[in-house]
Amino acid sequence: MIDLQNITLQVVKLCREVGGFMREQRRSFSQKNVEEKGAHDLVSYVDREAERMIIDVLKNLLPGAGFIAEEGGVEEGERYRWIIDPLDGTTNYVHGIPLYSISIALQENETTVAGIVYEVNLDECFYAWEGGKAMLNGQEIGVSQETTLNRSLIATGFPYADFSRMKPYLGLFDELMRSSRGLRRLGSAAVDLVYVACGRFEVFYEYGLNPWDVAAGAFIVQKAGGSLSCFSGGDEVVFSREIIASNGFVHEEFIGLCSKHFNTEQ
Repeated sequence: MIDLQNITLQVVKLCREVGGFMREQRRSFSQKNVEEKGAHDLVSYVDREAERMIIDVLKNLLPGAGFIAEEGGVEEGERYRWIIDPLDGTTNYVHGIPLYSISIALQENETTVAGIVYEVNLDECFYAWEGGKAMLNGQEIGVSQETTLNRSLIATGFPYADFSRMKPYLGLFDELMRSSRGLRRLGSAAVDLVYVACGRFEVFYEYGLNPWDVAAGAFIVQKAGGSLSCFSGGDEVVFSREIIASNGFVHEEFIGLCSKHFNTEQ
């Protein structure tokens, strides 16, 4: 039996160290360092070096664990695996927009048992482990108690490669503009999720996501008392490439709106 609390706190420390590296590199960062993995899918030496730093420590922290990492691909393990986004919000980073994060989840037999999201610029580390509470810099957090979408602030992300669902997406976006307190697009799904967990947003939704974007944040939402689902209401979100995360109170209302638009896809 591993000590999940100790492992989580060790990863919190690691995230702060890697975040310091990111801030330091940002001072002299140049667009010349940017590459495109695909259309509008950016990467730089900062992403790759941050991932190397993270994996080097995690291999010693939990020997034999596997990895699913954004830049490094998949490495099979036995019982445990880490799901890692070394820099969630790379586009923000390369453009000098100070909102990006590190996201690390630990799974045991494909079930998430710990999650850490470090928002680098605000020095806010959100984390949780199975059997514990959702925390922000050592203080317990919980979701918003708002019960209606009309008084909710909602976060989303914009597709950058998969535009196959734009018609229903824009239809839902239009309706939410009229029936909520507003929508925000921060540029880091991991941050969007933990902002739901601590009550800053009532809902976050997006499609076209990868496991490393959502695994840690989704777990923290659950431990903070929130709800998770796919657009249709199914509860597998880490590998489904779509997610609704909410405070729970407005979840069914939001799924109703979502289904209204996405069930009419052409």
